[in-house]
Formats: sequence, C-alpha cells, structure tokens
Amino acid sequence: MKAIKKYLNYIRTICAAIMNQIPSKLIFPLIIIGGIITGLGAYIVYASKAHSYLSNDPSACINCHVMIPYYQSWSRSSHTVWTNCNDCHVPHSNIFSKYTFKAIDGLYHSAVFTVNGESQSIRSRKGSSNVIMENCIRCHTHLNTAFVKTGMITYSQAIKGKGKACWDCHTKVPHMRISSLSSSPKIIVPLSQSPVPDWLKDIMKKNKS
Repeated sequence: MKAIKKYLNYIRTICAAIMNQIPSKLIFPLIIIGGIITGLGAYIVYASKAHSYLSNDPSACINCHVMIPYYQSWSRSSHTVWTNCNDCHVPHSNIFSKYTFKAIDGLYHSAVFTVNGESQSIRSRKGSSNVIMENCIRCHTHLNTAFVKTGMITYSQAIKGKGKACWDCHTKVPHMRISSLSSSPKIIVPLSQSPVPDWLKDIMKKNKS
C-alpha cells in the first residue's frame, strides 16, 4: 500500500511540474482538446467493438461485413466443430507473437476495408499464408509424419517448388477457392447488434420525421 501511495505522489509531482511549465491561458484549451481526443478515441474503440478482437469468438471477424462470405464458408466446413478463426490465422508459438501478428494484420485489414480497397476475392498474403500452413501442420502433425509421411514444409518452400501448400490439394477446406464477396449475396449470419444506443436511434428517427 505504501508503495502505491509513493508511486501516486510521484505521478502527481510530475503532473504538477508539467502544468507549471504551461502558460495558464493554454490550460483550458488543452483540457478541451484532450477531452475531445479522448472521447473520440473511446467512441471509436466502442463502435468498432475493439474488445471483441481479444477473444477467440469467430463472430468478431464479421464486424467487417466484407468477411461475411468467409465466415459462412467456415461455418459450413468440417473445421467448424474443431477450430475458430484464430486457430488457423494467427501464430501459436507464444502469446506475444499471437497478439502482435493479430494487431498488425488487423490494422492492415482495417485500413484496406476503410478505403474499400479489398478485392472481390480476398486471399491471404504471404505472411498470413505462412502462418496458416504452419497451423495446418501443427494440428495435423501425426497425419503428416506418421500416417502418410508427407513431411512438413513451410509455405515459403512450397512457392519455391519444394512441395505443395496444403490447400493446393485440399481446395475446399475450409473457405474454398470460390469464396468471394459476390459468390453468396444472400448469406444469413449472426451479425452483431449496432453499437448505436437506442436513445440515439430514437432521436435520429424523430429528426427524420
């Protein structure tokens, strides 16, 4: 308890020293600007359901509507019972690499989707393909080494002609090559509720009428 109080006093001292260096006429505008930035940041986190990406729930992927065909093809595949999206699409060597990869890949997806830069047929990049193939081998190690003895190669080796990627033969597992934004126009999936609160929806309806 004493250590916590000491730490808090230390923080207060630093804050007071910083405030003393700021001209008094700038303090109020800076508080307003800081409040706006904090409020917008909090709203973006809330509206984007950022917390859902910390879970293993596959429905988090369809926060972005462009991922709906891929969620649907996974949900209809044999992998549904055994896997979720993270089982295949992020590294599992340690928790740091898992969430670092997830954050970088997620930010890339967000940037592309925000500017409508995605193609009709979304396919994994080389880095993602390496991770996916590593996870194929991780889950099917016994099959690859003891049963059919195909061995274990990386995706980088596969594209150099030293073997085949898993999906070169298993073309329908789990998303299939035909999955695209226009391949399933009437898909029904469990979309999450709108982040807009009911009271705000009521106000918006009244303004329209």
